[in-house]
Amino acid sequence: TKKAITERIKDIDVVIELLDARLPGSSANPMLAQLTGQRKKLKVLNKQDLADPARTEAWLTWYREQTDTHAIGLDASDKTPAQRLIAACRELAPNRGGMDKPLRVLICGIPNVGKSTLLNTMVGKKAAKTGDEAGITRMEQRINLASDFYLFDTPGMLWPKIIVEKAGYHLAASGAVGRNAYDEEEVALELISSIKAHYGAQLVARYKLADEDTIPTRHDEELLTEVARKRGAVMSGGRVNLQKAAEIVLNDFRSGTIGRMTLETPEQFAIWQAEGEAAEAALKKKREARLNKRKEEQDEQD
Repeated sequence: TKKAITERIKDIDVVIELLDARLPGSSANPMLAQLTGQRKKLKVLNKQDLADPARTEAWLTWYREQTDTHAIGLDASDKTPAQRLIAACRELAPNRGGMDKPLRVLICGIPNVGKSTLLNTMVGKKAAKTGDEAGITRMEQRINLASDFYLFDTPGMLWPKIIVEKAGYHLAASGAVGRNAYDEEEVALELISSIKAHYGAQLVARYKLADEDTIPTRHDEELLTEVARKRGAVMSGGRVNLQKAAEIVLNDFRSGTIGRMTLETPEQFAIWQAEGEAAEAALKKKREARLNKRKEEQDEQD
């Protein structure tokens, strides 16, 4: 996918990056900034019907303040997404249009962000395979949304190393990471940690939890244990099945059953990113020091 984007980007006018509105920062691929260079960018917060409306607006404002960038929100109820995307792209590239200068657009996104479903809605037929697992789209395809508007689709792509720890958990919670790559109980606990302070009432309403006022300060495992008991995830001898409870919480989050929620704000993600970059820089420095020491020892032996 990286190779395909590198080759295609030479002829592209606008890059659409489809983001998960529940985790806009975590679902933004840092590799795209390197691959797409100075191209105009349209950030599309998909699944906004599952996200917190106030936080969605905050993220749209944050992206719109970036250079050569526009941002819009989309959800499953939008019956004319093609018109909205075409209009937003034409606004970013007003000098492109007509049969002699067709607008060439590349659409990218992480796995399972809803890109294939969106494309099928836009063209009014099944142009792309869909599913609830990561990695359904396998190869690039071109879709003509208008006579002078060429949309190039690419497979969903994650990046080699996720340095923002919270982003890794949020991606796993959303289903962007393959099931075999994470521990569901651990991810569910991190998800509860992310939502209990701001969306405690929704947790109480969904799982009939006790003492709503204490939800933000209760331990994550304690809350997951209570979810297990309330939902009948109990084994012989009265032991709770935290694995089953974790699956319930993750499935409810992905489907929006718990309620509309967004796991991060622009300000929160900026802090997490700075911390991740600092930790990565420190690790790189430590590795370089270790390599230099080995080299010095080898030189002494020689």
